Amino acid sequence: MELKRVVVTGLGALTPIGNNLSEYWEGLLNGKSGAAPITRFDASLFKTQFACEVKNFNVQDHLDRKEARKLDPFAQYAMVSASEAMADSALMESNPNLDRIGVIWGSGIGGLTTFQTESQNFFAGDGTPKFNPFFIPKMIADIAAGHISIKFGLRGPNYVTVSACASSTNAIIDAFTYIRLGKADAIVTGGSEACVNEMGMGGFNALRALSTRNDSPETASRPFDSERDGFVLGEGSGALILESYEHAKARGAKIYAEVIGGGMSGDAYHMTAPHPEGLGAKNTMIAALQDAEIDPSEIDYVNVHGTSTPLGDIAEVKAIQQVFGDHAYNLNISSTKSMTGHLLGAAGAIEAIACVLSVKNDIIPPTINHFNDDPELDEKLNFTFDKPQERKVNIALSNTFGFGGHNTSVIVKKFEE
Repeated sequence: MELKRVVVTGLGALTPIGNNLSEYWEGLLNGKSGAAPITRFDASLFKTQFACEVKNFNVQDHLDRKEARKLDPFAQYAMVSASEAMADSALMESNPNLDRIGVIWGSGIGGLTTFQTESQNFFAGDGTPKFNPFFIPKMIADIAAGHISIKFGLRGPNYVTVSACASSTNAIIDAFTYIRLGKADAIVTGGSEACVNEMGMGGFNALRALSTRNDSPETASRPFDSERDGFVLGEGSGALILESYEHAKARGAKIYAEVIGGGMSGDAYHMTAPHPEGLGAKNTMIAALQDAEIDPSEIDYVNVHGTSTPLGDIAEVKAIQQVFGDHAYNLNISSTKSMTGHLLGAAGAIEAIACVLSVKNDIIPPTINHFNDDPELDEKLNFTFDKPQERKVNIALSNTFGFGGHNTSVIVKKFEE
């Protein structure tokens, strides 16, 4: 069976550094930090008192008030970015066959805010089991895909992937696969997360996963820096419209880039820590390269998982050097989490978008907040510190890894007829 080409025809973003696609891209190129003291709740007693929140966001600017009340913030974010991507693609203007358009979304945690609120309300009461009838539908992770599907009448494949912080890259790879096999014409894919609340911050603090640099939030996410002390929790959403090339061409769609490969692997090592030699990361990049049928030397840019944790950054760099050999010194490497923080299950989506725009515009977004070299990392590698770098970007690879040892990589290429 001949596999179909898969292209990107629409993008949408709601992030801590920009509430739409153009603002997000501008924020990346300007090295904007999204980290600031938490405004969502009183964090004064928490070890970490800052996060990368979505800012100046009023859901009623995007959704009807009655509709918004039925959605957890993670689903609200999903609806906003998916709507932007759909409008950007002009997909619905071509009167498509809605039976062949689906939604494959990613979220690592789902409606944590709803779970927290309902729990607080119950335990603050007299023990009478009074719960909001929307409690379960608001909380479950799959509901984001369901609401996107309902809004646009999309009756193709519809589900959510859950693989911790790898969730939305898993969703993108699944969407790519469905279209490539001819099982759908187009799919809305991406991911969303909204865990900047007491349970989210408290839980990650208990794991000792978060930076506690409360005196300087804007510089706390510092991948590859010798003084990095953990990731900065972020929130938001990213959406991509993937479409078969023949379907996009037939309707005259604009095309951002082509998706050419995806890889997945498991560390089989530890619940939260990466394999120290980057074995799973290495395997997923190799799998993606093999799927794309390209040589490692053809990659120009790697958007790394790069969370700013002491162990994770080193393991990923080791994996890159094993996969790319001497070509690693020709790569641009950057961690956009230095600006956005870590969006958990939505991280892969906004980082795939960064790769798509990098390929389209021939510019690499930077890794900000670099102050001190890490002697355990090869200083000859180009981590694109501090400012963006213009160069020809034909092919980019995005890595996303999750607790449980889930590893994913997706590859995008400059589009050519």
